[in-house]
Amino acid sequence: MTEHVDINRVNNDLRYRFEYLSKFLNFTSDDIAMLNTFAPVAFPLIPVISDTVYRKLFSFDLTKKYFILRNEGFEGFIPQKQCEITLNSAQMELRKDMLSVYLKRIFTQCDWNDTFLQYLSQIGKMHTDQAGSASINVDYIHINGLLGYLENLLIDIVCNTDSIDEKTKYGIIMSVNKFFWIQNDFFTIHYLRSAKDNTISVKPTETKKTTKCCWIS
Repeated sequence: MTEHVDINRVNNDLRYRFEYLSKFLNFTSDDIAMLNTFAPVAFPLIPVISDTVYRKLFSFDLTKKYFILRNEGFEGFIPQKQCEITLNSAQMELRKDMLSVYLKRIFTQCDWNDTFLQYLSQIGKMHTDQAGSASINVDYIHINGLLGYLENLLIDIVCNTDSIDEKTKYGIIMSVNKFFWIQNDFFTIHYLRSAKDNTISVKPTETKKTTKCCWIS
């Protein structure tokens, strides 16, 4: 039997879109429970994970250049050149903290209500030019690479944790994989809208521009 899916609701109703993706990926409450199970293992390592992610972003000039932009609400010193940026600068610590909060929320969220789905969607939106004049537009290739890299870091942790039995490891890995495909889609919808609107992107070299705090900018 073929189930009907309303494409208009998929494109305009976040809850409906999530439910469709969940059915397609077989993402269920059991997967959410698996993510919660991983929390005690992941939490002590989140500062290391966050630092590792930003070291990776600093290892390429294409991604490092985004960090010259000022985060909205940050009043500290902003370097004007890439060579002046350090992983230990105040604004970089703020970005690491934001990524840490994101990871903690993923692993502790028991009820994937509309508020949480909007949060996941906003994470995607704030990296595009769809969030208003204070946003920037990070090329999607960097987002795609970042999500893949972050997923691999988490899977590596799962595989190398002796305190988790093999059956639970398998469940966590499957759940982490499904989650990142959902999160990736919640990025993609905003990038597609941005391309459709044909709006002008904010250039990363415009150092005076303010941006909301997000992972890669």
